[in-house]
Amino acid sequence: KNCASECSVMANRTQPGALSVHGTDPQNLIEKIVRTRIHAAKYWNEECFGLDAATLTDKAMVLREVGGTYGGNYKATPFLCLVLKMLQLALPKEIAVELINAEDHKYMRCLGAFYLRLTGKPVDVYVYLETLYNDYRKIRWRTAAGSM
Repeated sequence: KNCASECSVMANRTQPGALSVHGTDPQNLIEKIVRTRIHAAKYWNEECFGLDAATLTDKAMVLREVGGTYGGNYKATPFLCLVLKMLQLALPKEIAVELINAEDHKYMRCLGAFYLRLTGKPVDVYVYLETLYNDYRKIRWRTAAGSM
């Protein structure tokens, strides 16, 4: 192996000491093929490298859409890249709740809600996501074909 491939593998590992979520490594909550697409994404390599909880919220504030993978070669959206980064950092529930409570940024709320839905206990999901039923703002969704 060369240094570039070893550094890439190390950069994509879960935070040391992270607790398992639902009995598994948090990153395994996203399928391997999707993780591979995310790791190959330009946004992941340029924007998500070296993020921590504070800088991740800065990136979340400028999100303009929600989505998974799109286009002919199934590129990962920035939203999905940030979800994987949150799983990699194994952020605590409190940070997800703070993202959900950021009423001025609807896509940040979506990011926090998605993360809490993946990692949270059923009671937490009910308590914290129930309030989102009263948020009637429109959300842009990037479809698999790439349109919004």
